[in-house]
Amino acid sequence: MSEDFVPGQRLGDYEILGTLGSGGMGKVYRVRNVISDRVEAMKVLLANLAGQKELADRFLREIKLLAALDHPNIASLYSALTLDDQLVMLMEYLDGVTVASRLEAGPIPPTDAIHYSKQILSALGYAHKLNVIHRDVKPSNMMLTAQGVVKLMDFGIARPNNDLGMTLTGTTLGSLNYMSPEQVRGSEVDARSDLYSFGVSLYEMVTGQLPFQGNSNYSVMSAHIEQAPPPPINLRPDLPKGLNEIILMSMAKEPKDRFQSDEAFANALETVLTGAAPPAPRPRTAAAAVAAPAALSAAQPPAAPTQPSTTAAAAAVGPAPRSSGHRGFYMALGGVLVVAILAAASVYVPHHIRAHANSSAAQPSPQSAPQPAPAQPIETPVNTSAAPDNAVPVAAPHSRAAVPAQQTQQDDAAAKAQAEAAREEAAEKARELKEAAHEADQLDARAAAISQSLDNLRSEQAKQGYGLRGDMATAEELMKTNLSRAQAAINQGDGAKAKEYLDLAEAQVEKLEGFLGR
Repeated sequence: MSEDFVPGQRLGDYEILGTLGSGGMGKVYRVRNVISDRVEAMKVLLANLAGQKELADRFLREIKLLAALDHPNIASLYSALTLDDQLVMLMEYLDGVTVASRLEAGPIPPTDAIHYSKQILSALGYAHKLNVIHRDVKPSNMMLTAQGVVKLMDFGIARPNNDLGMTLTGTTLGSLNYMSPEQVRGSEVDARSDLYSFGVSLYEMVTGQLPFQGNSNYSVMSAHIEQAPPPPINLRPDLPKGLNEIILMSMAKEPKDRFQSDEAFANALETVLTGAAPPAPRPRTAAAAVAAPAALSAAQPPAAPTQPSTTAAAAAVGPAPRSSGHRGFYMALGGVLVVAILAAASVYVPHHIRAHANSSAAQPSPQSAPQPAPAQPIETPVNTSAAPDNAVPVAAPHSRAAVPAQQTQQDDAAAKAQAEAAREEAAEKARELKEAAHEADQLDARAAAISQSLDNLRSEQAKQGYGLRGDMATAEELMKTNLSRAQAAINQGDGAKAKEYLDLAEAQVEKLEGFLGR
């Protein structure tokens, strides 16, 4: 049976409406299901492939698995069947243009390319979690709709990653210009192979050119294995530096040197977008989380005037070494409690002494004090102009004696209230200090793991002739600086200040963990 069909021709329950395109594995037609009246896309595999029954049967088994994929950025696979010895796949019909067709008009603006990329990475991440590897990621397999939605198509050569017999000896599956080095060698591949192919696709999106071009298939295959790609920023100088480094990292020759997950790749792209904030579960000031160290220092809340600046102290002595225990914490906690007790005593004791002295003065000892002269009535001045004519001045012989006792009671009550407030304040500071020390220990452990991973990444990237992304290196320095400042604040007994630095450090920890795909 001929592999070419013309409009109006029937193939089973489907009417051919037109041709959508063709590729290395078959032609795609726009068809109408005469029963449901739904317009679909029909891919008919080439006759020579359909004639290989064993291979066709394997594709059918895999297609059944792929039909279960349900993601907004994956073109739906409705069914697969054989019609007149032809292997046929029926898929969702998408009204739009492929990214490859869009590139015929020129490179895609970086912002648009990043938005498209995040959608494709979301689709790949979904498939990879189901252990399905696409194996043919390229712009012609990405459909761009009028609504700006990008859908990944053609999982026709995809397979479960545990099916090692799918690739025949001496053969490779995929499109040569986008193949990963391990695909070129015919080695076993995993999700990172798809990320390499997508990195090549992103390179082409933003530059309008492929990274490797040669006069023969062999030269292109050799380039994938041996040659470093020209930095895309050389072809497009206005390209953001961060995006340039992301693309180069995605195209590392060894899988371990690339992004280790689709999510890590997408998180890295997010940092390039103008105004994008680093991933952070709790609200923070975006500028404080990504600013350079000098700008960050200027943004810190000023220290209380009665205490030395922890920022200045950290700058003067350098990063404080981390202790394996809590000796500094307990010393600071004891200091806070002692200060609180002394403060309460300084308020209460003077009042108590004064009250006792006033009481003694009001009641002199009968053995030592001379007998006073007969008390004379003390007349209270009276405004006679306002009093009636028969008003008599009233004497108040005991009014002055009552004042000291009343004042003493008020002073005692005030002293107790102040002492209670001091105890509560000391307890609150101790709680803040304890929480800060606990959080610092946890962040230190995460930071140590991050630094180890980044050191390994630097070593591998140096072999390829490039270094760690600038924004990630800055994030690591900010992480270390803020952890050092937090420890200095803990040693000084200032839990509140330590918490501020720990929040800033955690923002950088989460940013770096996202970059590393943790």
